[in-house]
Amino acid sequence: AAAAVLPSDRTLEKGRPMPPIRPCLWFDTQAEEAARFYTSVFPDSRIVGMQRYGSAGPREEGLVMTVELELDGTRFIALNGGPDFTFNEAVSFEIECADQDEVDRYWDALASGGGAEGPCGWVKDRYGVSWQVVPKRLNELVADPDRERAQRVVAAMLQMRKLDVAELERAAEG
Repeated sequence: AAAAVLPSDRTLEKGRPMPPIRPCLWFDTQAEEAARFYTSVFPDSRIVGMQRYGSAGPREEGLVMTVELELDGTRFIALNGGPDFTFNEAVSFEIECADQDEVDRYWDALASGGGAEGPCGWVKDRYGVSWQVVPKRLNELVADPDRERAQRVVAAMLQMRKLDVAELERAAEG
């Protein structure tokens, strides 16, 4: 019998390796600046490579075209595609934080320099990219089999901007 293909095998049904999936973030001209910012915020991160526009265009020669970066093991592409598109909350990146210290660190870093705090743990960084800064404990509390307890946690979360683990715990206890 053929072995079952598990998602972690990174193999497609026909035996071909699954291609990597990399989010591409469209910037006007700030791709390199954003990549340097993100690699300073996330541990074990680095800029992997950078390509510049050449004489063929469509942007001015020498401008950074793409930056490939790795944020704690996840690869991204930052593209200087021009002013045609901007970020919105329809796409966001969730950071599952181990504890309140980690929530505070990511929240403060991403909100710095012109970012904007949003509701329920969402923060928009200085480039307009939306992040969900979520303590792991929130997900555990919301999944509690005691639905009344879980709903108290959700109600508390809906009143917050930056998520507060201690306050979520108090809400769970009633």
